[in-house]
Amino acid sequence: MDDQRDRTDLFSPRFDASGLVTAIVTDADTGVLLMVAHMNAEAIALTQQTGQAHFWSRSRAAMWRKGETSGNGLTMVEMRVDCDQDALLLRVTPAGPACHTGRRSCFYRRVEADGRLAFLDDDAQG
Repeated sequence: MDDQRDRTDLFSPRFDASGLVTAIVTDADTGVLLMVAHMNAEAIALTQQTGQAHFWSRSRAAMWRKGETSGNGLTMVEMRVDCDQDALLLRVTPAGPACHTGRRSCFYRRVEADGRLAFLDDDAQG
């Protein structure tokens, strides 16, 4: 693969056919994976301008600022991009639970070998 994106110092996200990049969101202090969402160019720009994480909701086909209804916003500490610029890492300071279920992280269940889901004890519902 010969793509200049992995050697440049210019931010040039590689959007998919829907105009989105995957955004991985972690707690800047603890490193805990909070959520995965998607961002389009507008969401990236709004996040950079305001310091508050904005995403594109594929299910609602609409822009949203995390916490706009719950108050559990995500203040961006740092935005990183992967080597070929098709995924972002947002390191944030959360103002409460990141998951709509009230849990700290959206990743509160482990998939067992038999297909069952096991709830993790280290991420109690808020």
